[in-house]
Amino acid sequence: MKSDTELKRQVEDELAWDPAVDITDIGVEVRDRVVTLSGHPTSYAEKLAAEKAAQRVAGVKAVVVEMDIRLLHTDVRTDEDIANAVRTILRWTVGLYEDAVKVQVEKGWVTLSGEVDGAYHSHVATRTVSHMRGVTGVSNMMRIGGAVAAQDIGNQISEALQRHAEREARHIAIKVHEGTVTLTGKVDSFAERWAARGAAWSAPGVHAVIDNLTVE
Repeated sequence: MKSDTELKRQVEDELAWDPAVDITDIGVEVRDRVVTLSGHPTSYAEKLAAEKAAQRVAGVKAVVVEMDIRLLHTDVRTDEDIANAVRTILRWTVGLYEDAVKVQVEKGWVTLSGEVDGAYHSHVATRTVSHMRGVTGVSNMMRIGGAVAAQDIGNQISEALQRHAEREARHIAIKVHEGTVTLTGKVDSFAERWAARGAAWSAPGVHAVIDNLTVE
């Protein structure tokens, strides 16, 4: 098992390696394999990238985020400008219908509501907005339309997991109830955890995913 000192070094190396992160913006502390990220990233996209970079390091048990975004002066936008830009970029995003997504902005924090056809489209909208200038955070309040039988959803997720990582699939249990998927079991890394979560979100008919997976 890696020591906290070794994990700290590897997390810092991963942050430095990620082109979306400026290592000078982020502080790293590790205790009992729990990583705490502090500092002042200059964008919401950088904050998300730092979180994911820390989670990619094998041996990390959990990540605590204590980062506050400080936008660069050149990136500061009014809420009206952000709202108009979000509406425009969503209008040009494949798979999202005109006016399907409602946009609210308060102090740079974007809240998305409305109804989309699938969880995949919901994630596309959230990811797209997260990388925009002036955005300080994103809340996804979108509803997922359509209905698919629970057994069909479970089977499709199970098949996807086996295609992606057959060994890990045997250790993951999938429960589906009214479009909500619950994943339980043990995986070896955050990368495997993200892969399982992604497979669940990609299945038609999924409205929400509860991730109860643990990283050994």
